[in-house]
Amino acid sequence: MGAAPGMTMAWIWLIIASLAEIGWVLLMKASDGFSRLWPSLGFLAVLALSMFGLAMAARTIPIGTAYAVWTGFGAVAIALLGIAWFGEPGNALRLGCIAMIVVGIVGLKLSSPS
Repeated sequence: MGAAPGMTMAWIWLIIASLAEIGWVLLMKASDGFSRLWPSLGFLAVLALSMFGLAMAARTIPIGTAYAVWTGFGAVAIALLGIAWFGEPGNALRLGCIAMIVVGIVGLKLSSPS
């Protein structure tokens, strides 16, 4: 049986919020401590979108699940981008820990109401 339309939309909002989280973190880095105007303004706009999307998702998805998925998805993406773009370590232990976060996110999704 498929998910209720409201639940599906909530997960779409959570994906939007998570993608926006990745955007505001990257813009925060690009702002150089908020010393650069345009990345700083972009940070604020994308941060607002991320918070709005999380709030919309949390209307339907349990807040513990919504917040954990939002932060986990963002943490995984930023950690991988840090390795790929910013030369951060990509050793086996670090990648294994990232994989555990992914397992946790999937587990929360599977254990939440359809």
